[in-house]
Amino acid sequence: MHKKLFIPGPTEVRKEILDAQAQPMIGHRMKSFTELYTGIINKLKELLETKNFATVLTASGTALMEAAIRNCVNKDVLCCTYGAFSERWFKIAKACDKNADAIALDWGKVVKPEMIEEKLKAKKYEAVTVVHNETSTGVRAPIEQIAELMKKYPDVLLLVDTVSSLMGDKVEVEKLGIDICVSSSQKCFALPPGLAIGFVSDRALKKAEGVSGKGHYLNLLDIRDYFDKKGQTPTTPAISLMWALDKQLDKMKAEGMANRYKRHCEMAQYVQNWAKKNFNLYAEPGYESVTVTCINNTKKISVADLNTELGKRGFAISNGYGKIKELTFRIAHMGDLTLDEVKEVIKNIDEILKL
Repeated sequence: MHKKLFIPGPTEVRKEILDAQAQPMIGHRMKSFTELYTGIINKLKELLETKNFATVLTASGTALMEAAIRNCVNKDVLCCTYGAFSERWFKIAKACDKNADAIALDWGKVVKPEMIEEKLKAKKYEAVTVVHNETSTGVRAPIEQIAELMKKYPDVLLLVDTVSSLMGDKVEVEKLGIDICVSSSQKCFALPPGLAIGFVSDRALKKAEGVSGKGHYLNLLDIRDYFDKKGQTPTTPAISLMWALDKQLDKMKAEGMANRYKRHCEMAQYVQNWAKKNFNLYAEPGYESVTVTCINNTKKISVADLNTELGKRGFAISNGYGKIKELTFRIAHMGDLTLDEVKEVIKNIDEILKL
C-alpha cells in the first residue's frame, strides 16, 4: 500500500506528473531537448518573475550549495547556522577550504538581520549563506529583512537555500537581490528527487570570473556559456525528470502562484493551530515555516509507533531530524498537497493518539 507522504521530502508526487516521465527517450543533444530545456528555463523565470540566469542541474540541492561556495568565494564566507541544513552549508564551505565563520544559534532559533550586520561590520566577507526554510526545525528565516540589510553591503553576495520553500513560500528572487538561490525538485516542486534548480545573479556570475577552483561539474560560468550557445546542459541531464518538471510548471501556472502560496499558508495555519492546541511548536515564535511544521513532543509519544500506525492507514509523517529525533516530529504541508488532505492526516493522528 502506498503511504501518502506528509514528510519534508520527497513529497507526494501526483500520478500525472509521474506518468510524464514515461515519454519516449530523446537525445540530450537533439533539438527536441533544446526545446524542452529552454522551455523549462523560460517557465521558471516567468513564474518567479526574474531575469536572473536559471539552471536545472541533475543533482541534489546540496550540489548547488557547493556550487555557490566554489563559484562565489575565494576565501571568507559567513554562514548562518540554526539547524542541520544551515550547518551543512558551513561544513561545505570548510570542505572547500574556505575561511568560514558561523553565526551559530541553537536549533529552533533563527538568524536576524542585526546579527549578520554585527559580523559584517567587524570583518570583510565575500558572501553570506542563509537557509530560508530550515527543514530540520520548521523555522523560516526573515529573508525579506535580511535582503534589505544586505543592500547596505553591495560587495557581499547573498546565497540562499530555498530547497524546502521555493514554489511553496513566496521568494522574490530578483526583487530581494538574492545572488544564488538554491532549490530542489523533491520538495515544493512536488517532483521525484534528482534535479537541483538554481537562479544566479549577474553580480554572482561576475564574481565567479575572479574565483579559482570552481571545479568542472559545478562551474556556473561553463553552465551559463553552454546554455547561451546551445540551450542545453554541459553534461547529460535526467531527461525523464525534465519532462515531469515541464508538466509541473504548466500545472503551477494554471493554479497561479498567488493561489499556490495561499494554499500553503492555509495548510501551515491548520497544522500549527492543531500543534499549539495539543503540543507546541519547536520554531521560535513568529518564525514558523510555511511548508513544514516541527512539533515539540511534549506528550512524549513514540513518534516511531505513531508512524507505524499511520502507515497502516496509508499515511507517513516524519520523525524529528538528527539530534532532535523523537524529541520532535514533523508534518510537511508542501507541494501539491491540499488542505483537505492535511485535515485527513491530522484526523488520523487524533484517532491514533486519542487526542
